[in-house]
Amino acid sequence: MTTLDEAAAIDGFEIELKYRMTDTAAGDRLLAADELAGLHAVDDVTTVVDEDRYVDTADGALEAAGYAGRFRSQGERTVITLKGLARHDEGGVVHRRAELEGDADPAQAAASWPASPARDELMSLAGDETLRDVVRIRQVRRKRRYGANGSIVELSVDDVEVLVEDRVVERFGELEVELREGSASVLEPLVDLLAEVEELVPAETSKLERALEAVRHDAEVGEVPETVGVPDGAENGTADGELAVEAAPLDGTAPADGLVEPGKRQTRKVVKSRKADKRPKASSAAVPDAASAASADEVPAAAPEAGEAGLDAEAPAEPVLPRIVVPKTPGVFADDHLAEAGRKVLRFHLARMVAREEGTRSGKDAEELHAMRVATRRQRAAWRVFGDAFDADRTERYRKRLKSVASDLGAVRDLDVLIEAAEAYRDRQSPAEAEGLEPLLQGWRTRRDAARVVLIDELDSGRYRRWVDGYVAFVQAEGVAARPVGPTDPHRVRDSMPSRIWAAYEACRAYEPVMRWADVPTLHELRIAAKWLRYTLEFVRESLGRDAGPVIERVVALQDHLGWLHDADVAAGLARAFLVEHAGDLTEPQSAAIGRYLVDRERELARLRRTVGPPWRGVSSVSFRRALGRVVAGL
Repeated sequence: MTTLDEAAAIDGFEIELKYRMTDTAAGDRLLAADELAGLHAVDDVTTVVDEDRYVDTADGALEAAGYAGRFRSQGERTVITLKGLARHDEGGVVHRRAELEGDADPAQAAASWPASPARDELMSLAGDETLRDVVRIRQVRRKRRYGANGSIVELSVDDVEVLVEDRVVERFGELEVELREGSASVLEPLVDLLAEVEELVPAETSKLERALEAVRHDAEVGEVPETVGVPDGAENGTADGELAVEAAPLDGTAPADGLVEPGKRQTRKVVKSRKADKRPKASSAAVPDAASAASADEVPAAAPEAGEAGLDAEAPAEPVLPRIVVPKTPGVFADDHLAEAGRKVLRFHLARMVAREEGTRSGKDAEELHAMRVATRRQRAAWRVFGDAFDADRTERYRKRLKSVASDLGAVRDLDVLIEAAEAYRDRQSPAEAEGLEPLLQGWRTRRDAARVVLIDELDSGRYRRWVDGYVAFVQAEGVAARPVGPTDPHRVRDSMPSRIWAAYEACRAYEPVMRWADVPTLHELRIAAKWLRYTLEFVRESLGRDAGPVIERVVALQDHLGWLHDADVAAGLARAFLVEHAGDLTEPQSAAIGRYLVDRERELARLRRTVGPPWRGVSSVSFRRALGRVVAGL
């Protein structure tokens, strides 16, 4: 259980949990629940639309004092809020900060506003200086309050748009749980509950910080040609403001599948102008071999990032992401130490993640990004299955960044799937009907492109490079960060994996009493449980023997069926939201065409719910349990 300080919610102080969402449907499922971790809903879901202006003086007096200033209109009333810089802990989930509010009139000097703590603090910091806009943020907030034992929290799901003038430069989703009344300890069970929701990632930055980063990126992109890379007709040449990358192994040869032996590196030639280079360079530290890493108490850290000097000249060759040689399967055996079995699985899927990065960057084949995302999912599952065999403090940085990268990949992939399915539907329609669907498709493409910008920014960042360098060293260094075990402690695959497999199966079978009337959120939870059972079996497949194949296939069939159901539900929800949000912008034929697509998705959703029985019985039957028992007994 996560522990929070015993503190009360008081005026002028804000305590909240903050998460990024890779899929807002996850937030809507939580809002639909009447009970969350022992807290009961005290009202219905309400929706508000806020447009916030973040302001500061010309010399940044508020930021220098540790505040962000915000104007928010509430009907005819305008409120000024001074938000202190957040202090967050619990892995970036719990945010605490000062918050002062008061009535304001942006057209008048602060001295003429009604007296309030916010006004008084603002005047002490900025005097009569003019407040200037820093960034605008528009958000649609769906919120609901929950309470127990005198404490009240507010759960909100925010669809956020960052605006430059009237252009949307970034969209993202956030989920917040703010303590409104009572003790902060009421948040403890919510931290644990939300940690299990795959679509939620702890937010390490505020909305303002993320918005400012989007504005800076938009300004940088505006300074260079729209297409960044080698111009058509040029061979590895560069134009002003462009970035050209050429990758090749040091020895001039390329091993099969693009994989390079440990210790060997690839180089890329990077030619930059001052306009284009505003991101940190990748780390140039070599990855130590397994023997040297294993002999150290910790995996060596990556070298400092390169400086920014000499940007107008050709930069020296930089190493690109390391590659790892792995066999065709993870190669987990029954007598393997549990930690080393986990390391084999992590190494296997990390190699595939790294190998797919180049194709993900290019965006030419959506399957490259899909494969990279699958590799991150397998790694996250491996940490769940084998993680307790490692020292949690020494491996936290690998798990935490992996979740963030998986989130960025998922944000793009989920939209790719939606667009692909909608385009397949469109191609079966008449030309007039297809044309009517175009606003919906274009809206999803815009969101997908924005998500790709966030993803590529992450892959380009220095922190990502340093994380990969350290992670590669860790997965190749036998013994590093493994928990000590005694000779009689269960520590081999054959000792502890049988109980882990049965625990994963029990999590699936627990849905048996509700399957007759299970709603879509319940079936989504079953899909996640089936996924963990599948991964747990697949990780040790070689140790289970050849009879494991048919058992795993039944689990895959259930997971696939529930995955299609989830996709139909998400598509219907997004189409419905699009119709509501753009009701005034769409023509009657467009509204009708999108409405018919919505009906098609709802019918598909209903069909998949009706036909879930056969794949469910495939894993809930006595015959499946007997087959699973025989397979597990082989350990």
